[in-house]
Parts: sequence; C-alpha cells; structure tokens
Amino acid sequence: MVILFRLLLLIALFVLAYSAFKYLFHPRRKLEQAHDRKQYFFYDDDKDVRKNFLITYKGVMFEGEKYLGTTEQSFEIISIYVWAKQTDQLTGLSREDFQFIADDIHLRYPNAKVEWKSPIKELLRK
Repeated sequence: MVILFRLLLLIALFVLAYSAFKYLFHPRRKLEQAHDRKQYFFYDDDKDVRKNFLITYKGVMFEGEKYLGTTEQSFEIISIYVWAKQTDQLTGLSREDFQFIADDIHLRYPNAKVEWKSPIKELLRK
C-alpha cells in the first residue's frame, strides 16, 4: 500500500512538473509577456492556414487573417488582412511602425499582399 501511494505521488509530481514546463514555454505566454512589456512579438501557427496570427507592438495587439491562394509554383498565403484589436490604443504609432510590421509579415509570407483595416488603412492612404 505504501509503495502504491509513493508511486501515485511520484506520478502526480511528474504531471505537475510537466504542466509547469508546458506553461512556461508556451508561445502564447511569451506573447502576453511581450504585450505587457510593450515589446514586439509575432505569434503564428504557420502550419495551420486557418488560424489567425497575433502581433504585439508597442503595447498594441494586432490580429492578422491569412488567405490561401495560388502562385505560379504552389499554394501559398497570398493575402493578409491586419487590424488592431483595440483601436483606442493606436495613439502614438506612425506610418513607420506599420511599415515595420508589414515588412516583418513579408519576411514570413513573401508572396502575401498585406492590407490594413480601418482606421489604419486611412492613415496609410494619406
């Protein structure tokens, strides 16, 4: 009976350590940390086309929607729509900031056309 209890205790400790490890190294947690620190972080599951990506930049959270299409060689992401989750936090961002984000998206998806949704679209048109 004591051996069984020790075995169950050991298994519980292993599960607890595994859960803590998964929590500490999960990319979503890194995104939240970067958002709190107002740093840049790009969170994307590039293997799943249907999942949107998240970007945090200077304390603003952006979401990007990917669309699959055809290029001359293969099927790839050809269109991306990006918007701010909370537009009231956009104060202080300039065209250069949005260009930085678009350039980083182009590094990951070179064939994609990045389009911004309102109110960022209006700023970039001027």
